[in-house]
Amino acid sequence: MSTARSAILRWREGAEVARFGHDVDELDPAHLAAVRRAVRPLFGPRGPYRVDVQGFAHVPATPSLVVANHGGGTTTLDMWGLLYAWYGQFGLPRTLHPLGHELLFASRRLGRFFARVGVLRAHLDHAEAALRAGRDVLVLPGGDREAWRPFHHRWRLQFAGRRGYARLALRAGVPVVPVACAGPHHTLVVLTDGHRLAKRLPLHRLARADVFPVHLSLPWGLAIGPWPHLPWPTPLRYRVEAPVPFPRGARPGEEPEEAIAAAYDTAVRAALQRGLEALRRASPRS
Repeated sequence: MSTARSAILRWREGAEVARFGHDVDELDPAHLAAVRRAVRPLFGPRGPYRVDVQGFAHVPATPSLVVANHGGGTTTLDMWGLLYAWYGQFGLPRTLHPLGHELLFASRRLGRFFARVGVLRAHLDHAEAALRAGRDVLVLPGGDREAWRPFHHRWRLQFAGRRGYARLALRAGVPVVPVACAGPHHTLVVLTDGHRLAKRLPLHRLARADVFPVHLSLPWGLAIGPWPHLPWPTPLRYRVEAPVPFPRGARPGEEPEEAIAAAYDTAVRAALQRGLEALRRASPRS
């Protein structure tokens, strides 16, 4: 979760896109319900990306910060599948606000669409405001580094040292609910994330991107760059873990010391990795 803005977005702000993704009240329940009905053929029991979730009983009744691993490139099947399952379990009144990359809001049409389904720009202030308003928030800390990690690392977390979410949870005084996800990273084969090349190119300044991947995917075949792909059909499996207790010395509701945030990040990542390992053991295609 960054406070920086890409050069592309700064350029696009003249086109009235800056106003989307800042406020939970931009969510439109009727639009959200219509989108969920529209994606049911994809994520429902007979869909090509049918969703299976274990452990929803672990989600507390109070607002939570839902932290999940990320995979499957730019297509973000993992986010859509979890949203579909969340509203099937809890109903529309309990809204879950995903934090999204600012480029989701780089055009007026896209920005309005994502804002109406509850996506917020990935900024600590937006997330904290949502939690204090009694909403649940979904964050994928690994971002593009994890979404484009090589295929042979698909069962390994890659948060790339990002732990702003841990500071957020401690500052807001809400529990972190880890959700491990398997499936999206089987919809393509990432050969390399191209992180070293991305560092030499002005990609972070232009688009706040840290990768320039090489992958085998449909419809491209061999592709270079973070292009969206057509996901090969695969089940999306989620495992919800119990909320991670705050570390010793934490003072929920206050700005945490760096050591406390680091300890909480370590505990959350350990819980997520255990969840991934459990999904791997149960996977027919591990």
